Amino acid sequence: MNHSHDADDLAHDLGLQHDLQVMARRLSERRRLLGLMAAGGAAALLSACGGGGGDSGDSTGTGTGTGTGTGTDTGTGTGTGTGTTTGTCMVDPTETEGPYPADGSNGSRGSLVNVLSQSGVVRSDLRSSFGGMNGTAAGLPLTLKITLVNVGTNCSPLEGYAIYLWHCTREGEYSLYSTDLLNQNFLRGVQATDSNGECTFVTIFPGCYDGRWPHMHFEVFRSINTAGSYTNKLLTSQMAMPKDVASAVYAGVSGYSASVSNLSRVSVTSDNVFGDNTSEQIAWQTPTFTGDTTNGHTATISIGIAV
Repeated sequence: MNHSHDADDLAHDLGLQHDLQVMARRLSERRRLLGLMAAGGAAALLSACGGGGGDSGDSTGTGTGTGTGTGTDTGTGTGTGTGTTTGTCMVDPTETEGPYPADGSNGSRGSLVNVLSQSGVVRSDLRSSFGGMNGTAAGLPLTLKITLVNVGTNCSPLEGYAIYLWHCTREGEYSLYSTDLLNQNFLRGVQATDSNGECTFVTIFPGCYDGRWPHMHFEVFRSINTAGSYTNKLLTSQMAMPKDVASAVYAGVSGYSASVSNLSRVSVTSDNVFGDNTSEQIAWQTPTFTGDTTNGHTATISIGIAV
């Protein structure tokens, strides 16, 4: 085996001052080399990420890196907890489906309930019952626009996935389960995401029932074809309604009066579902609203999964 030595290694008897000069020179050379390597790595990373830009839509941004943990929706660092952040998106935390999913996982009055297997469940407007059931849920109109993104690929949109959305009435009841709604299946439906990862539901603003923060439930499936049963779901989670919007709706729109007192007794941080999430997770799970209590609202939200 051949060994090479520089002149400084051979000049080992020139005293302490010489040794210190050698050490200083080597340290300087190492720092310069590391600086060049860092600059080259940063340039390569910038090139691979397209100059730090992101995809279009709600899931886009100019995050400076990726991280694991709850993070924030700016995606510029790491955090603690069960969530994962990449760029400007976050994996939605798994939440309970609750007692009223109608996805084939439980029953009502002794009978299995699976609205996902019924013809007509793939629809945008959820306000009326379908499949031989008649009835329309009253309440303030809400158009909910969802973007499904892949956290594992820098928030890229996921096309062809299916999202099942359901929630309670303005009175806080669930179709197919509540005593007076056993013959109704409104406020439930499935939509497929388009090439932008987007789908839209037309529904009503949900009421607030005792003990829970106002919310909506959803499940994500790989496709419409696999959305016939809960056993195929990729994610179960919930959306939290913003307090200012909920307060205005409950106080100013007919039919929501019971929600006023129910909302006053709960907070999103004390809620038995959202309460154990970080503030960043709750923010990610809360849609952004525009509109008013006269004409209704439009809300947008991104859902993040890692595939």
